[in-house]
Amino acid sequence: MGRTNPTYRDALRAIEERWAEFRRALRRHDQPRFDRLFEYAREHADASGLLNHQNPLLLALLSIDLEQETCLDEHEQRIAELETRVDQLSNRDGDTTNAGGEDNE
Repeated sequence: MGRTNPTYRDALRAIEERWAEFRRALRRHDQPRFDRLFEYAREHADASGLLNHQNPLLLALLSIDLEQETCLDEHEQRIAELETRVDQLSNRDGDTTNAGGEDNE
């Protein structure tokens, strides 16, 4: 017996094909970003396929959102690490300037 519903990967491929003209109209520097969105959707194709939702675009958008949340978390962690490093360097520099026993006031 054959499948009555297309697979999620087939549906995602069809969505991407429907958006091909939009992609071509984008500025060249935005096209890789657009492609990345579909890469994000493909990253979660297994989970999306299990749901077999009647609207595969909704699953693609949720997958894209999930990947963007992951990127945000990574950026926030990196910012926190950099802020800690800046604080450490500032404290170290402050200790060095006061090492001569001079008062900054």
